[in-house]
Amino acid sequence: MSDDKAPWQPLAGVRVLDFSTYLPGPLASLMLAEAGAEVLKVEPPGGDPMRHLRVRSDDDGALFDMLNRGKRSVSLNLKSAAGQAFVREQIRDTDVLIEQFRPGVMQRLGCDYAVLSPLKPDLIYCSITGYGQSGPDAHKAGHDLNYQTEAGLVALATPPGAAPVLPSALFADIAAGAYPALTNILLALMQRDAGGQGACLDIAMADNLSPFLFWAYPGLAQGRAPEAAAELFTGGNARYRFYGTADNAWMALAPLEEPFWQRFCELIALAPELRDAPADSQDCADAVEAIMRTKSAAAWEALFAGEDVCCSRVCLPTPGALPPEAYQRINTLVSSRFTQSLAPAPALGEANADYGMAP
Repeated sequence: MSDDKAPWQPLAGVRVLDFSTYLPGPLASLMLAEAGAEVLKVEPPGGDPMRHLRVRSDDDGALFDMLNRGKRSVSLNLKSAAGQAFVREQIRDTDVLIEQFRPGVMQRLGCDYAVLSPLKPDLIYCSITGYGQSGPDAHKAGHDLNYQTEAGLVALATPPGAAPVLPSALFADIAAGAYPALTNILLALMQRDAGGQGACLDIAMADNLSPFLFWAYPGLAQGRAPEAAAELFTGGNARYRFYGTADNAWMALAPLEEPFWQRFCELIALAPELRDAPADSQDCADAVEAIMRTKSAAAWEALFAGEDVCCSRVCLPTPGALPPEAYQRINTLVSSRFTQSLAPAPALGEANADYGMAP
């Protein structure tokens, strides 16, 4: 009889060779590991730079530990003949390879898809870069902030005349890098299982940010550029924006659906003639702003509790702010039914001896 509480491991038996560093690739391979894949992290002699990245001076390397749980590590010099021979030997038993170098680097190291695929014809080779494997920007250096600014996301979140604010989330690395890599790897595994062929995947983070602006494309197709603080999702809609409170806190309002909006209007006693005003009505927005400024954020939260009004306080992620059950949900990145308990992140090169290499 099967144990319903035992985690499913749909990727059990899948072997991943991960050359990536920092965030996008390691996050993708972490999710593969949580689903049962065996991940061997191939690091340079100095280790993944994430091992040494500190958010604050007293940080203890927790970022690396979070991203690399459940993996093994070998440390080798890919520029050496021995390092390249190791890769060619391991690739015969590898299902998925993940790399995050600039285009051409793996080719110079003798570890590109053209070299490795003849050794493993059904290999799934996933390359994650900023701007893709081809095109005028292919070799251009960049990080998450660059991709977001070039896509227009930062400008559209900046009020006219104000200085841009650094995004608090690494959207490009995660939503345009790690998750597209994971999705395409899983699709390629399904295709391989159905037909036997491998795949060479080109994940370009800058390109993959374009869906975030899906709402702007109808206007762009007609020659109209979107504007900050003037569009449905940039603050031009009275029903979808931030409002200040009496205690100088902020509430995020988003009752786009008519029933939610009407209930919100009832609760704050908005003038009846404004409840059916056009969504971009400045008079409506000004009236809501004036009302919201009459109570504290806590008072509004109490009034809206249990109501479908889509209004929440703008919060900082402070320690203890989430209930215990929330921490249980976010402890793993994939569904708990698919997640096994993973070992801690590996020490640099701790598996070298298993492969007959010096530490």
